[in-house]
Amino acid sequence: MRAERSSSLEGGGGRRAGMRLSTRIAIAVGVTVPLLVLASAALLLRLVSVDAHAAQDSHLRDRAAVVLPMARNLINVNRAGRYQQERNREHRLFANALDVGVRVVTGPDATPIAAGGPQPGLGVSLPAATANPVTVQANGRAWRAFRLPVTGERAGDALWVFSPASVVRSGVDAVRGRILLTALIAAPVSALLALLVAERATRSLRRLQRQASGLDPRVSEARLEHRPSRVTEVDDLARTLQTLLARYDEQAARTGEALATARSFSAAASHELRTPLMSMRTNLEILSGHPDLDPAERTEVLADLRDEHARLEGLLVTLRALAQGDLVEADAFTAVDLGELVEASVADAARRHPEALITVRADAAPRLRGWEPGLRMIADNLLNNAVVHGRRPGRASEVQVTLRRTDEHAVLTVDDAGPGIPPEARDRVFQRFERGPQSPGTGLGLTLVAQQVDLHRGTVRITERPDGEPGSSFEVRLPMSAAAMPELPPHRDWLSGSVRSAQ
Repeated sequence: MRAERSSSLEGGGGRRAGMRLSTRIAIAVGVTVPLLVLASAALLLRLVSVDAHAAQDSHLRDRAAVVLPMARNLINVNRAGRYQQERNREHRLFANALDVGVRVVTGPDATPIAAGGPQPGLGVSLPAATANPVTVQANGRAWRAFRLPVTGERAGDALWVFSPASVVRSGVDAVRGRILLTALIAAPVSALLALLVAERATRSLRRLQRQASGLDPRVSEARLEHRPSRVTEVDDLARTLQTLLARYDEQAARTGEALATARSFSAAASHELRTPLMSMRTNLEILSGHPDLDPAERTEVLADLRDEHARLEGLLVTLRALAQGDLVEADAFTAVDLGELVEASVADAARRHPEALITVRADAAPRLRGWEPGLRMIADNLLNNAVVHGRRPGRASEVQVTLRRTDEHAVLTVDDAGPGIPPEARDRVFQRFERGPQSPGTGLGLTLVAQQVDLHRGTVRITERPDGEPGSSFEVRLPMSAAAMPELPPHRDWLSGSVRSAQ
């Protein structure tokens, strides 16, 4: 007991050291959300950077298209030597360039004749020709540059427009900073929200855990009572626990019944075997104590010994059969041809009792699912009872066996020609060890019949013969169930109890 308590405490300590499900969810969300934000930010920054460069390049092209005519006029007046007009054209060029830098070059050596606005130094080498904006590095700074040829009389006349690349970089950096700030804020906020949501979501699971932890099938009959929580996993778990407890109860009950059957077997055997054993002991003492016993008396004693031995053997066999019937499970049921089974039973009875007249009439050969040894016990014991008890003085036993099928039942009828059974005694004959004073049997044959009929969810009854002749008629009705796993009676205590539902 001390060891069990210690183990229980250790188990409880292990549970306290563990982490709650809601905390695990909060940590998982608190880690996952910032990572998702950062992963999304990397893609977003890439897209923002591409869009910003595309917008900057588009702006350069637009400004270049606007100031291109002015650059052409500037080159013309420069070549004509009209300096005053050149200054006016240059002023107008710079005014229309707005926020971009402008440089006008002419001649094969690309000599600058006008330069204004933000741009790299004049000594910085520029690409000879480019159809799209390019990046130019100068003195640690980056510029986006676009060259547009100016059509004229000389080759090399061109217009350059510039824009600082830092404009785009500063915008991307600003977006990056905001995303990082968002990720830092999202981590604790998402974890807190996840914790609150998880606490509410796992409330029904914690309630189920509290209910289940208070159950101890060994000391209490209280069972899990669960109201639907509308959480599929929790409701499924509750149903699983209820099914598990129900199976535990069923197995515990079957174990209890098995123990009761074992005790009853022992008690019944010790009680019922006492009489034949004492009788056999007395007869053996007579034989051993009187060696000069009269031969006729010796023959009578030996006959008594044989009868008691047969009764003893039959009692043990029948008790074992009753115990098997109380312990059989549904998986032992198979498809059984009842017609063949009854014919085999009649043939064995005819060999054991050659003097008896046994006739069989089978209108149909029904097949049903059942425990074949149990069905054979029904037929054998009904036939043996009819042969032994269904006779009148001076006449051999006459037994008529009828097997027929209705819509839902297989009906087995065994009629004898004996003195019959009074109505007030018909229920009593199925009780354990109930037998007449002159009966050579064990008093368990009809109990075994009732047990197997009940096991197969059938009925058995005793009536007068339908033809009006003296005797008894035993009618057994067995349902024609096609279920692969039939539902057996919940309680089977025929060895320790008495007949109930089979009659």
